[in-house]
Amino acid sequence: MKKVSFHLGLFLVTLALLSIGIIMVYSASAILSLEKYNDPYFFLKRQLAWAFLGLSGMLAASRINYRALPRLLKPLLFLTLLLLILVLFPQFGKEIAGARRWLKVGDFTLQPSELAKLVLILYMADALSRKKEKIRSFAYGFLPPLLILGAIFILILLQPDLGTGLIILVVILSMLFVSGVRLAHLFSLFLVAIPSIWLLINKVGYRKRRILVFLDPWSDPQGAGFQIIQSLLALGSGGILGRGLGEGTQKLFYLPAPHTDFIFAILGEELGLVGGMAVIILFGAFIYFGARIARRAPDLFGSLLALGITTWIGLQAMINIGVVTGFLPTKGLPLPFISFGGSSLIFSLIGVGILLSISLRREG
Repeated sequence: MKKVSFHLGLFLVTLALLSIGIIMVYSASAILSLEKYNDPYFFLKRQLAWAFLGLSGMLAASRINYRALPRLLKPLLFLTLLLLILVLFPQFGKEIAGARRWLKVGDFTLQPSELAKLVLILYMADALSRKKEKIRSFAYGFLPPLLILGAIFILILLQPDLGTGLIILVVILSMLFVSGVRLAHLFSLFLVAIPSIWLLINKVGYRKRRILVFLDPWSDPQGAGFQIIQSLLALGSGGILGRGLGEGTQKLFYLPAPHTDFIFAILGEELGLVGGMAVIILFGAFIYFGARIARRAPDLFGSLLALGITTWIGLQAMINIGVVTGFLPTKGLPLPFISFGGSSLIFSLIGVGILLSISLRREG
């Protein structure tokens, strides 16, 4: 392929997903926003504002030479840790459904964990690329980035948000593996992480219920199983071609969070299997272009950075779709570029901008 094809392909795929998201946010939220805010365009207007900010950030990031990004690392890492701490305090953090994950900023909210994903990927790419042969040393190569990862993981876990923490863990582990750390070190981390994660799930009531309901949603159809049952009903009623855009019924106060975490169910109901497969193919194309950019990056820093961003967005998309279709336990994670939400959309688009910067300079 020619040089232009990778960044152009990534840009077009991202734009397609963003356009689908804006349409589906309006379709899924119009009745809800009319009922709640007396304005059918309430959520749409916010999503358009966030899309504008995100696209502006993407354009700015694509024009900056990605090799200059490590200069911003120290203030960004400090800001990320500060925000993750502040969100835990009632004076600053906004609690929704028992979780304190959002900072109130005027009329808007900021989710620090979304910033943490991007900043931690940037930190790891820089740290691992600079260590080179030292990466195989436990004390100098493996332990220091692990301590930063652990600090951020624990702060996110305190919100509590195990799902986001696990995504970050998988993304960083993939970067560590590709950078050449000893497999024995990774294996030792697995030996510690697996029982710890099991305890975090088994000893916390609502997490354990999610696993049990995942195995049998009809065991609690009016409680923990309600959301996934309504999601499956939406997908099943969509058939091959769907009911038609705007014609879905599960968004009418049946399916909770129809414009956020479970927007793919509404898309499947209204656009059918064809629409759902189109979105899955677009995410597959996104992963393909991102992986090619990582492979052809001019240096190890760019390669690890592209790998981390692509894994983050691709993995989150797979988990969201897996949850909505009943293949994974219920977890509140947005579908990148499509779900309603400002922090996720803005930082994901900035991440795409960094990918574009790497692609544009792979011969630089």
